[in-house]
Amino acid sequence: MGGRSRRPARGGRDRDEEGRARNARPRDGLGRPLPYGSPGVERQPEGVVRAPLDSVAEAQRLLDGGKPFHAHEVFEDAWKSGPPEEEPLWRALAQLAVGVTHTARGNVTGARTLLRRGAAGLAPLCEQPPYGLDIGGLVSWAEHLAGTLADGQQPPSAASLAPRLRG
Repeated sequence: MGGRSRRPARGGRDRDEEGRARNARPRDGLGRPLPYGSPGVERQPEGVVRAPLDSVAEAQRLLDGGKPFHAHEVFEDAWKSGPPEEEPLWRALAQLAVGVTHTARGNVTGARTLLRRGAAGLAPLCEQPPYGLDIGGLVSWAEHLAGTLADGQQPPSAASLAPRLRG
């Protein structure tokens, strides 16, 4: 984790070098916290400003690598650093990534909710898809996945669920 955060003093909170609250616990590839001292997956840096196509490419790389939690952080950075009129796009893409995260974690209810919410957020963009995104394909993919999830099923791997962001 590159020294970004440190373990809290007893009863304290994790803080970064600037004193902001940050959870220093290592995380697995799906963003679940692990015990302190465990080897974890390197976290996605926060607050990175990227060009839109770079955000899409980085998120696709992370999705393909089975790290949808990390892809959601890329989309979150895009929505926080981009123009306000693009917030619905990036928020909906982040929701799809979190839906994949929940699916791979076995949280069917959370997965359905986030996949459907993301699909609904993208649907108005089908007529003029920005940045070469396959908005119609993503909406169909998310609705299909949400409709096929069943309680008690073995969770699929996150990498096997990765959608194609661009046509």
